[in-house]
Amino acid sequence: EVQLQASGGGLVQAGGSLRLSCAASGSTRDDYSIGWFRQAPGKEREGVLCISRSEETTYYADSVKGRFTVSEDNAKNTMYLQMNNLKPEDAAVYYCAACGVLHESADVRLTFGFHGQGTLVTVSS
Repeated sequence: EVQLQASGGGLVQAGGSLRLSCAASGSTRDDYSIGWFRQAPGKEREGVLCISRSEETTYYADSVKGRFTVSEDNAKNTMYLQMNNLKPEDAAVYYCAACGVLHESADVRLTFGFHGQGTLVTVSS
């Protein structure tokens, strides 16, 4: 059984940085596409990014492009999300999850599957 555990959340001032980690167990991450989504209180889930194994491409939401960067450490079976220049609207619970990419005409839609517990990111203005 695959398990994903996100960590690294916390309180940061607007303009600051934070790095989240996602530790995978039960399977190697290369077996599936993996990414991040977030959900703020009272709001719908928002896809942040997806590392598509089949396309060998990482898709980022427009809202985080240029500020968030994903990386992987295969030896540790861990994925990282470096978040820079954080804004109050980035505040949410962040989850790492299996993901997929749907191409709808010129648009890209990220979908998410199994995930573990999230980690809370709070951004003060």
